[in-house]
Amino acid sequence: MPAVSIVIRSCNDIEYIDKTLDMIQKQCYQDFELVNVDSGSTDGTFEIVKKYNPNAYQINPKDYIPGKVLNAAVRKCSGEIIVFNNSDCIPQDTSWLENLISPFKDSTNTVAVYGNQIPRKDADPLVVKDNTRAFGDGQIASTWFHFFSLATSAVRKSTIEQYPFDPDIQYSEDIEWSYRMKKQGFEIVYAADAIVEHSHNYTLKEVKKRFYNEGLAEGKIYGLKKSFLIGFILPCMKETVRDTVYLLKKGKILTIPNGIIYRVLQRYYAYKGRKDYFRNHER
Repeated sequence: MPAVSIVIRSCNDIEYIDKTLDMIQKQCYQDFELVNVDSGSTDGTFEIVKKYNPNAYQINPKDYIPGKVLNAAVRKCSGEIIVFNNSDCIPQDTSWLENLISPFKDSTNTVAVYGNQIPRKDADPLVVKDNTRAFGDGQIASTWFHFFSLATSAVRKSTIEQYPFDPDIQYSEDIEWSYRMKKQGFEIVYAADAIVEHSHNYTLKEVKKRFYNEGLAEGKIYGLKKSFLIGFILPCMKETVRDTVYLLKKGKILTIPNGIIYRVLQRYYAYKGRKDYFRNHER
């Protein structure tokens, strides 16, 4: 029985999948099994996955609900620790896996560990800024109300079996689960030395969709109503000022207008998602 099971979800990730799986195979810590689930890739991703893991399986993309798919993958795992790593999260060294699971040795109350995500070389300036604030040395995110990322993470199998993912939520299944664990009194640890490369440059259309749906999920997860002033205007102004200072320091003056548009859309659609959640659930 392997000590670790690594669950990898994929869908049309041909640009990254081979690099990710190759680096996983090169890890110093080798006591692991792969559990691969692919959501109907059509670009050759699944064929590459099968070369690394002949037992990889596919699902119909229409059936993809994050928590449901993750719970099904967990049932296939035999390791005591389950690592989740997105197919486009590329480990940056051969110690990634060891560093990701090592915090479990320090505390029996630690139920989850999440790793460090550095932006890709082609990442937009504000994507670099946001990644650095969310991860980096972990100091900034530690002051936030709640933060966690399943993209590269590890959990105790006994815990995830007792407290599975919400099988119905469409977005932010990792935030819902980790916040639920936090309220139970469990500890979640950040491993800054477990590093993967992972970031996305979203189009404005993708920004609207992602943050609106994350806003819907936040309404369900936190149950906190916020006014237009508190939920949108003030945080948008604060972040826009921070963005502008950052871009000026980086010499990215020409990107400031697009940065403002990006941030306003991000904050507005997150606010709208939260607002719509409460409106739909008060009928």
